[in-house]
Amino acid sequence: MENSIALPVQSYRDLIAWRKAMELAREIYRRTELFPRVEIYGLIAQLRRAAVSIPSKIAEGHERTDYRQFLGHALGSLMEIETQILLAADLGYLEETKAEGLLQRTAELAKILHGLLRSLQMRIRTN
Repeated sequence: MENSIALPVQSYRDLIAWRKAMELAREIYRRTELFPRVEIYGLIAQLRRAAVSIPSKIAEGHERTDYRQFLGHALGSLMEIETQILLAADLGYLEETKAEGLLQRTAELAKILHGLLRSLQMRIRTN
């Protein structure tokens, strides 16, 4: 009979949170390609910077003792993205269905990040 114990995470790339964050970043890049060129240094840059920040913070903090702080920053960037998506939709840069799809992704990622934070907190309590 095989052992059914899950293997430990070997790399940040094994984390569902990182994978979902990368998917969100790619989607943000695709969606902002259609924004008006006047927003190249405004909303496009802000959205893309925040989107790249999320998987970057997950990766950067993975081997650090203050990992929870990095995850907190990733959540902050995620809230920035939600706000910017809402603004882009209000300005007519994103169709409502596209904005809703992105907001669903951000909500899913927020749940995953909160779960990862809870998991780390539980690990601290048991050590």
